[in-house]
Amino acid sequence: MKKPELLAPAGNLEKLKVALLYGADAVYLGGKAFGLRAFGGNFTNEELKEGVDFAHSLHKKVYVTVNIFPHNSDLEALPDYLFFLDRIKVDAVLVADLGIFMMARSLVPNLPMHISTQSNNTNWAAVNAWDDLGAARVVLAREMSLDEIKEIREKSKVELEMFVHGAMCISYSGRCLMSNYFTGRDANRGSCAQPCRWKYSLVEEKRPGEYFPVEEDDRGTYIFNSKDMCLLPHIDEVIASGVTSLKIEGRMKSVHYVASIVKAYRQAIDSYCENPAQFKIEQAWIDELHKVSHRAYTTGFYFNKPTEDDQIYSTSSYTQTSDFIGFVLSYDEKTKTAVVEQRNNMKLGQEIEVFQPCGELFKQTIQQMFDETGLPIVVAPHAQQVVTIVMTQSVEPYSILRRDIKA
Repeated sequence: MKKPELLAPAGNLEKLKVALLYGADAVYLGGKAFGLRAFGGNFTNEELKEGVDFAHSLHKKVYVTVNIFPHNSDLEALPDYLFFLDRIKVDAVLVADLGIFMMARSLVPNLPMHISTQSNNTNWAAVNAWDDLGAARVVLAREMSLDEIKEIREKSKVELEMFVHGAMCISYSGRCLMSNYFTGRDANRGSCAQPCRWKYSLVEEKRPGEYFPVEEDDRGTYIFNSKDMCLLPHIDEVIASGVTSLKIEGRMKSVHYVASIVKAYRQAIDSYCENPAQFKIEQAWIDELHKVSHRAYTTGFYFNKPTEDDQIYSTSSYTQTSDFIGFVLSYDEKTKTAVVEQRNNMKLGQEIEVFQPCGELFKQTIQQMFDETGLPIVVAPHAQQVVTIVMTQSVEPYSILRRDIKA
């Protein structure tokens, strides 16, 4: 059995480093243009090069999204961008549009092409057509069952990538017109306003006052609001299906999200591949998935067609069990102190959880904390204030400090 790649989102350079250090084999990201997450932070050309160099120093990979559906004006700057990506040695680009694909094949023939989920890859004939055109990998649509994926694997040779975790879009393979209609922001060119998360009451045009019977109450309902995908409890079946890469959604999510979700899937994948016969799901992995901001989880289309149970009608809010409060910048073994960038309320007496890229998770109480001048402080009140905390155990750089929300 070949261990599948774990592919993580990287909305910015910090998230790229965190994703790779917490166990991702590769990351996908976007530059300042041509990607479908215009508000995801994204990378300048200088940051792209730094990110690629960092990933390659760890023998890991970077894939860059060039997956908008372009209009004529979008194509003017495309050749120079493709030449740049080829020059800095990105490992592949993700494309959805046939025109971009053919331009890239002509201009940068040695740069691997991955076909984005936006191109609606739902059958083996389409997958093989992309393979014949020269694609290195095809990302399967989310609207697919386990049996369909297995059949595609049996009837194709090209690499296959599938989503295993993250937000689900109400529109087919993410190709949405709602955002453009309501706000003028084109989801197919990277500017989705996420109208599927808004509150609605439906009425048919010629039947005023007759409401579609889905409202939870007289205030309307979130009828387009899907639960989040989560396939970790079924990771054995996912891996056995033979796909090449397991993809986590979330370029606009937090560092905390990226670290927690990546490490949970990393541990699950490694555990299964080490001993498939004795594999079992660890509760600690499931707990980790609930500590970060998320909607209730669903398996999407993987086993059955979604029903009303896969939607959230009453709210568009998220839930989580832990708050991300600090990010470890460095650790001094001699003084047993960590330099920490504050990300949320931090104060003496708090019990915190230390979540590390490689080391074991542990808990401690904050007993001593100092500001940047070395003066003792009781609380770190300023956003992203850099403080020094006395630690009870050694801690790795890029570790995340968090607290139980109920505490």
